[in-house]
Amino acid sequence: MPLEMLREVFVTCAVTGSGGTQDRSPHVPRSPREIAESAIEAAKAGAAVVHCHVRDPETGAPSRELAYYREVTERIRDAEVDVVLNLTAGMGGDITFGSTEAPLPVNAAGTDMIGAAERVAHIAECLPEICTLDCGTMNFAEADYVMTNTPGMLRDMGARMTALGVKPEIEAFDTGHLWFARQLVKEGVLEGPALVQLCMGVPWGAPDDLNTFMAMVNNVPDDWCFSAFALGRNQMPYVAASVLAGGNVRVGLEDNLFLDKGVLATNAQLVERAVGIVESLGAKVIGPSAVREKLGLTKRAPR
Repeated sequence: MPLEMLREVFVTCAVTGSGGTQDRSPHVPRSPREIAESAIEAAKAGAAVVHCHVRDPETGAPSRELAYYREVTERIRDAEVDVVLNLTAGMGGDITFGSTEAPLPVNAAGTDMIGAAERVAHIAECLPEICTLDCGTMNFAEADYVMTNTPGMLRDMGARMTALGVKPEIEAFDTGHLWFARQLVKEGVLEGPALVQLCMGVPWGAPDDLNTFMAMVNNVPDDWCFSAFALGRNQMPYVAASVLAGGNVRVGLEDNLFLDKGVLATNAQLVERAVGIVESLGAKVIGPSAVREKLGLTKRAPR
């Protein structure tokens, strides 16, 4: 794929994530109301897409509670500002093994493994315009934790998303994930052209150096649409890198807590900074209506 700057760019805001960041910044939203309000503020700041996880309102721990997803969805759809809703479907594939000498049985406290139907139950209930599909298994940060997405599970979940009319956003943490995503489109499990999020710098996936990033970009088919992000201090540099490589951008508190060194950010502030970078490159930031037209999405009405 030749290096060609994207001239019309959409910004995704990853509002809260499922990492253990809830006690590191007061701006990380916990309750469904806080998550929805932060998403709405991000949309007002220029995000065309909001990517949402849910958390336990009391502890901030990641949750799969259907009622939380329903409340977040309803609050965002009832808001005066328009935005494309993207819900995670990444929960429910976690395995934490025992010690290196006794890996089995697995650590029940850190393991959350459920079936495909339950993993997409909130997608079927809320019918967002987009939902994520983590397109592979990987060692994920902690020593004995594995993010597990087998080929069979991905085929099942992807087929369910396609049948629901929800567009999967393929989360690619390494080049092999893109390889399998192309296979899913070839098999007809996912419809092409596909939507991809290149996830850079997540231990232990693709590192966030530019050579690796371009290897990822070069594995995205020419007719697919991609976005990219990196973690922490490299979040904003990757806004520029993605646009210059022909992609859209993602920012938000899921991936980075700081606006500047020692200055904690809000989601809206991160979006505003990203919009400024995109526009300073000479590109145009597009809104949700243009994103729906670009990706073939159908806006869902409030229930």
